Amino acid sequence: MLLYMSQAQEASSSPLHSVSVAGAVVREDGRLLAIRRADNGTWELPGGILELNETPEAGVAREVLEETGIHVEVDELTGVYKNLTRGIVALVFRCKPSGGSERTSSESTAVSWLTPDEVSERMAEVFAVRLLDALDGNGPHVRSHDGKRLIPAG
Repeated sequence: MLLYMSQAQEASSSPLHSVSVAGAVVREDGRLLAIRRADNGTWELPGGILELNETPEAGVAREVLEETGIHVEVDELTGVYKNLTRGIVALVFRCKPSGGSERTSSESTAVSWLTPDEVSERMAEVFAVRLLDALDGNGPHVRSHDGKRLIPAG
């Protein structure tokens, strides 16, 4: 006997993805904006979950401002990063600071402008690559990871 699932049943059993946005904020001197997250103490670029009613560019500007106090002009998409373990797709946009001043928030315990070398030293590979990709001008990059390490394309 063949069983057929309705589209609603099929959709409810399909895996769901979360979409997040992050800002690779580059200052004129080449330093990159980073936060130390309040929930786990790791250094990352500012960002978060994209809300249903906002464009990716608006979401990036909102998240950067909320977490750092810095207003940005969103420039261009530099990468798409998928966490295969958690089903999160992150869109990273290069941004320019356009005002405000650094401050922490409920989501960040430190806000700092890092050199590319400091990014590599302080951040896990899966986050450092997002900032470094934004600098190389060869994007948008598409990468997958398991939450800790990049997974080679293929």
